[in-house]
Amino acid sequence: VQLQASGGGLVQAGGSLRLSCAASGSDFSISTVGWYRQAPGKQRDLVAAIMRAGLTTYADSVKGLFTISRDNAKNTVYLQMNNLKPEDTGVYYCNVIVFTRPQYSWGQGTQVTVSS
Repeated sequence: VQLQASGGGLVQAGGSLRLSCAASGSDFSISTVGWYRQAPGKQRDLVAAIMRAGLTTYADSVKGLFTISRDNAKNTVYLQMNNLKPEDTGVYYCNVIVFTRPQYSWGQGTQVTVSS
């Protein structure tokens, strides 16, 4: 399984980005998929997840700001990030989640940098 995250970039505080996660070899439509963030010098943390039935969950720090969604036809999961803050800076990764744990090897991730 290969997971490809894309859509990151440099944005000013208050700006928006939409990240995409495409998978080959895994059917996202039957999986829980999560977006993780690894800030510089910190551990990788889950920021949002979407379950098979479409239910979503978010870290408290991004509630109301980030929206996770999926397009089953494209086997892609998205993360819409609005009103970005410098503390949102980090490398964003996606993964399939099984029993609360990431299932596959991490891809390269996509860098998000928010300037103040």
